[in-house]
Amino acid sequence: MDCEPYPDEFFEEAERREAERKALDAVDKLYKENGNAMLRLAEIEKEEWEREQKEMRILDRYNMFYNAECSGLSHGTPITPEFQQAITLECMLDAVRYENLNDEFDVISIDDINALIEGLYQQGRDYLERVKTLSTNAETPENTEK
Repeated sequence: MDCEPYPDEFFEEAERREAERKALDAVDKLYKENGNAMLRLAEIEKEEWEREQKEMRILDRYNMFYNAECSGLSHGTPITPEFQQAITLECMLDAVRYENLNDEFDVISIDDINALIEGLYQQGRDYLERVKTLSTNAETPENTEK
């Protein structure tokens, strides 16, 4: 009986499977040793995601309330800065109240207000960047008449 040696592919496959098993064993060991920390990290990431979603909902609601208020005005804008400030504050409170319907209305989280303010600033910066981009594109030689 003549025995043929195993082809190299068999040894390569065996080495690959052994490396895969060792990697899975290492992952299992990490989960056993650090499972609680990994769960806590997942909870923190979830809380961060939920906070970001809440901030976006409040900003969207604010924009909705503000646009609804201003669209009813004769020229689409408040007559005096005081009216604009009053409308802005009223819309801010409406947006935050709407987000917290199941909570008491006499206490509003400062974090919600600060997040709304930061969201409005970012919205303004984004708008200015879009205007700057459009202006730059409009001033290119191929867009100007000679």
